[in-house]
Amino acid sequence: MRVIFLGPPGAGKGTQARELSREWGVPQIATGEMLREAVAAGTPLGREAKRVMDSGGLVPDDVMIGLIAERLRQPDAARGFILDGFPRTIAQAEALDRLLKDLGHSLDAVLYFQVSEPELLRRLTGRRLCRRCQTAYHLVSAPPRRPGVCDRCGGELYQRPDDSEETVRRRLEVYSRQTAPLLDYYGGRSLLSTIDGEGSVEAIAAAIRRAVTEAR
Repeated sequence: MRVIFLGPPGAGKGTQARELSREWGVPQIATGEMLREAVAAGTPLGREAKRVMDSGGLVPDDVMIGLIAERLRQPDAARGFILDGFPRTIAQAEALDRLLKDLGHSLDAVLYFQVSEPELLRRLTGRRLCRRCQTAYHLVSAPPRRPGVCDRCGGELYQRPDDSEETVRRRLEVYSRQTAPLLDYYGGRSLLSTIDGEGSVEAIAAAIRRAVTEAR
């Protein structure tokens, strides 16, 4: 089972990847978590990533590809994987193809989580954090008992600058520009399936299972 989950921020890729990785017995490989782990472990690529991130830059393709290569060579990935949010560019996709060929593997499916912009904005701008204990809430799906007040410690809830509507719109625009070529790239190879990312977690998981079964 070797699957890529593509989709914009807030599309629900991580939620589905966590559940289905346990069901399928394959690791969820999320680039954000990998970066944090590599930095914490002090690996050569982790040190390079930290240097770039500390300067406020974007981690370059070669570092990301190197991290993915290290991760896919670990024993638990031999049976398969769910790539959560990678690749993000055509260069990354082409490098992944070369890496999988070297490992003697091939992709089973690429699933694109399609979610409307209003729904993405609702999901991403609704998050609130406690200033004191950093507990996360969502104004719609997981609200506090009292507006603006943390249930755990009584601290003030606030919206991170990254979650403001203006910033979220910019993130979605960048993602759309990056991802559109990937949809053509994988669609042209008959690997791409589109998943409706709006609905219950269970219904979306069922759609993913059907798409992967049909792809295999």
